[in-house]
Amino acid sequence: MSILAGSATKVLVQGFTGREGTFHAQRMIEYGTNIVGGTSPGKGGTTHLGRPVFGSAAEARAATGADASVVFVPPLKAAGAVREAAEAGIGLIVCVTEGIPVLDVIELKARLAGRGTRLIGPNTPGIIVPGETKIGIMPGAIHRPGPIAVISRSGTLTYEAVHQLTAVGLGQSTAVGIGGDAIVGMGFVELLGLFRDDPGTAAVLLIGEIGGSTEEDAAAYLRSGYPKPVLAYIAGRTAPPGRRMGHAGAIIEAGGGTAARKAEALRDEGVIVIDNPSAIGETVRRRLGC
Repeated sequence: MSILAGSATKVLVQGFTGREGTFHAQRMIEYGTNIVGGTSPGKGGTTHLGRPVFGSAAEARAATGADASVVFVPPLKAAGAVREAAEAGIGLIVCVTEGIPVLDVIELKARLAGRGTRLIGPNTPGIIVPGETKIGIMPGAIHRPGPIAVISRSGTLTYEAVHQLTAVGLGQSTAVGIGGDAIVGMGFVELLGLFRDDPGTAAVLLIGEIGGSTEEDAAAYLRSGYPKPVLAYIAGRTAPPGRRMGHAGAIIEAGGGTAARKAEALRDEGVIVIDNPSAIGETVRRRLGC
């Protein structure tokens, strides 16, 4: 099984005919993702990559029944594209776009509240269910079906962790990049809740990093007990306070957000914290007795 998406998920590509949308839509189609069409203002009624192009998400959903979308719209218009998809009734939206103004994302989250729309990102590599579907930009070849769920704040470290898991014979149930911006949609807590009830997931691997409090929030959630093993790696152990480390969300604030503090909070709740990024796959294998 999987969470959020699967082989039957009908995916719409917003920003379909642009350079990024075209490149990654082609890769998704090659992987087997059920791309049913895309949107591109002014190009409705045409076709692209053998799929129909629509002028709006509402038109696309009415014609195709799309239940998920992936957004490759430029930063200043991306929040509007997400809002358009939500208003069309699309339940899962994966926003790959990075650099969206923070105020736009704050307003967007307020608008989505109570709608039942699940937002992944922005600034996310997306979601992949190995062997079934990928909605985003992840390299599909390194993934294999299996029982380990991966939730990550870092795109590059997601790929590294997955590559190591696959190398030691551990496939993945679903891998999700929650996004590296300061404000994102679904976080560790919401996804841990979904994986908790997924019979295809035997253990969860969290990839965190400095800045923000989402790892501490995960620790607080785990305090009430979790039925599956949880392991974690926190990037940025040597980062100096106040230094931006690539991601908009990876900024250590005074008195909080450090890798050490996050690791301590997780260890206190029974999480196995991995100190060396090169040992992620082997540690998971050894700890699970595989």
